[in-house]
Amino acid sequence: MGELALTLVTDRRLLPAGRDLASLAAEAAAAGVDRVQVREKDLPDRTLGALVAAVAAALAGSATDLVVNGRPDLAELAGAAGVQLPEDGLPTAGVRRAFPDLAIGASCHSVDAALRAEDAGAAWIVLGPIFASPGKEQRALGLPVLAAAAARVSIPIHAVGGLRPDNARQAAEAGATGILAIRAFVEQPVAAAVAAFRGHRR
Repeated sequence: MGELALTLVTDRRLLPAGRDLASLAAEAAAAGVDRVQVREKDLPDRTLGALVAAVAAALAGSATDLVVNGRPDLAELAGAAGVQLPEDGLPTAGVRRAFPDLAIGASCHSVDAALRAEDAGAAWIVLGPIFASPGKEQRALGLPVLAAAAARVSIPIHAVGGLRPDNARQAAEAGATGILAIRAFVEQPVAAAVAAFRGHRR
C-alpha cells in the first residue's frame, strides 16, 4: 500500500500567537503535505480573497496544491488547483461547467451522496466525519460507512473528522486514499505530524 495523501485544512482561530496561515502553508509545503485547503467560512469576501492569495503565494513553486473551500471564484482568481464543495453548497456539475480548469472535490456525509458526487464529475470525495471531533455537529459515520463508500466509488476518498496519526491506519484499511486534518497539524510542528501520518501506509 502507498502513502496516504495528506490535506491540511486551515482554521486560523487555532493558530498560536505569532503564526499566520501563510507561514503554516509554507511549513506544510516544506514538510510534504499534498494539499492545503483554505476553509475560513466566516470571513468577508475581500478578506478571504486576500488570505487565499497569501496562501497561494506561500505555496508557489512547491508540489503542494491549494484547494479553496466552497468558493470556485476565489480559487480561480488565486490560481488554485481546485475547490472543495460542501454537500449543501454549489452543485458539482454546474461548477465543472463554469470553472473547467478547477479540480473539484465533493464533501459527502453518506454513501449515497458519494455516489451522486462521482456521477456529477467530482475528482475526489471527502467523506466524514469518520470519527468524532470538535466542530463536527453530525454524528460520526464510522469506519463501516467509509468502507462501504470506498467499495462503491472509483474516485479517491479522503477521510475527515477526528483523523490523527493513531487512527489513520484504520481509515486507510477501510479504503481511504487520504485524510484531512486541522488540529493534528497545528498541535505540533507540521513536519512532525507528517512524519507520524506517513508512518501509516495504505
